[in-house]
Amino acid sequence: MSLRIITALLPVLGILWILDLPGRLGAVVITEQYLAVVLGVAVLAGFVAAPLAGWRRWPDLAFAIAALAGWVWLAWNYEDWLLTAHVRGPEKWVAALFAIAGMVEATRRNCGPVLAVLGLAFMAYGFFGYLAPGLFEGAYLKPARYLLYIYSDSNGVPGLVLNVAANQIMGFIIFGVVLTAVGGSEAMTRLAMSLMGHRRGGPAKVAILASSLFGTLSGSTVANVMSTGVVTIPMMKRAGFPSRYAAAIEAVASNGGQIAPPVMGATAFVIAEFLQVGYADVVVAAFLPAAFYYYLLYRQVDRFAVAHGIEGEPRETLPRVGPALLGAWPLLAPLGVLIWFLFVLGYSPGKAALYSAIAALALNILRAPRETLSVSFLAGILANSGRTLIPVILVSAIAGIVIGTINVTGLGFALTLALGKIAAVGGVLALLAATAVLAVILGVGMPTTGVYVVISVLLAPALVKAGVAQMSAHLFIFYFGLLSMLTPPVAIASYAAASIAGSDMWRTGTTGIKLAITAYLLPFVFALNPALVWQGTWLEIGVSVLTVAVAGYLLAEVLANRKAYGGGMMRWAVGALSLGIGASTAIVPPASTAAMIVAVLGIVAAFVITRFLSATSTGGLRPQTGGNDV
Repeated sequence: MSLRIITALLPVLGILWILDLPGRLGAVVITEQYLAVVLGVAVLAGFVAAPLAGWRRWPDLAFAIAALAGWVWLAWNYEDWLLTAHVRGPEKWVAALFAIAGMVEATRRNCGPVLAVLGLAFMAYGFFGYLAPGLFEGAYLKPARYLLYIYSDSNGVPGLVLNVAANQIMGFIIFGVVLTAVGGSEAMTRLAMSLMGHRRGGPAKVAILASSLFGTLSGSTVANVMSTGVVTIPMMKRAGFPSRYAAAIEAVASNGGQIAPPVMGATAFVIAEFLQVGYADVVVAAFLPAAFYYYLLYRQVDRFAVAHGIEGEPRETLPRVGPALLGAWPLLAPLGVLIWFLFVLGYSPGKAALYSAIAALALNILRAPRETLSVSFLAGILANSGRTLIPVILVSAIAGIVIGTINVTGLGFALTLALGKIAAVGGVLALLAATAVLAVILGVGMPTTGVYVVISVLLAPALVKAGVAQMSAHLFIFYFGLLSMLTPPVAIASYAAASIAGSDMWRTGTTGIKLAITAYLLPFVFALNPALVWQGTWLEIGVSVLTVAVAGYLLAEVLANRKAYGGGMMRWAVGALSLGIGASTAIVPPASTAAMIVAVLGIVAAFVITRFLSATSTGGLRPQTGGNDV
């Protein structure tokens, strides 16, 4: 059975559904029926893509087909079962057993054991949670009732998250694959080289720009590292960056693509659905935190280049900005179409992405008509889109198990009470710290969307109950779930980059933590000060932004430029000052006189420290020439 044919079927189903072909033909198809079929195909594709080593092929394929049949059976009978929900005979639960077992096994093969074990653990709680002691005792459910709830209810597997994945995320995955196929990634790299390559530490700044742009579309930190890192990491090493530093820059920049608007690795759509707000609201809220993330990363790279004398590439060896900008139309024109459909015409995200992909193909016909219209080219786009969709669909299905179990057993209420006790004893800060640690632990080994979905369902209600604004709470969880990609001992993104750089994995991971320090600190600030997610007056937002920018400016100098300090005490003092300025944003009301005084004092301190370092003979902000930036 051809994997390419099966995987190509996934985006074909999605395209037909997003464009509402059934409705145009007068057919009535319920959303859950579509989701069941898509999931069944994803399970079959997952088995074929990752066969068990040493097993005969036919039993494995028979299991996959049985699982597919279980999901197709649900789709075929869904309308009738809506009227007979009280009937729980073997014609329902036997199909459910095969369907869910195959789904979990396909997830284990394609997404790793963590998610599969998580799904099984929640199902075990659904069956036996009534035996749990004390606060975590769940409601008693008959096994057939619980199984069929997870299998067929719109609050179970064929529910919200799978619907987002099979509509909105699917559209953006197709869009991303099309952009890559028409030369968007190469155009992006050339543009980044022309804009940043000549600056001091230029290859590292190219990596930041290229990885941030590609990461927001790819939806996978590790995929971003492995695609852009093979180009940027060797460039950084040749320029003079140590291997561990080059690998860490690529890992941090790629991870940042998941939090950078407008796409945010497609998780922005899930956040919008969970909060029942507009997609644009999520994009706006995420803008400032993402800007600070890259601001501090860029500053650290720049200061490191200053301290170690790492210059940019010669101008004559780089693409010129004008031609590179003109040559970037395979990337920029479709992105313009996307923004037009999303924010001007107000189309749904999935449909806007699909139309933008069609526009990209149409524009590419002008450049290479025979190639673009060839069967092999279009079939390759469909197959690559489907291959990328397999883990996304499976992760979303496992998320349905988690959400369904929490809803039907009352586990969510118990978790909220347990975390509420932490808040009662240690305050909101203690609750945020506990949530951050749990998010990093639970996020280990999960894809981006799975990280957010699982953790937000478990932990967000407790944060909101403790007084954290909803948007801030969900972005807080999103950030720390993603930080599992950078946090040792299981820093998947850092280790992937280290394998390319040939560097020590542990040292790469610790360097990545330092470069991504904003992502560890800033969520605590915007959780306590929602002005940083654009929830406040213009004065509150302005004072908060200024204060955090000054704190980041000083912190970058401390972290990246050790040569500028003759002794450790000054370095510690400047570090403490920067953290104190940043912490004041969360403690002091942002529109108060005290906040404005802190902001002004911070600016003065930054100026004085910068002038002092410039005057010393040990490093600091040495004058640069050529294309270097201050």
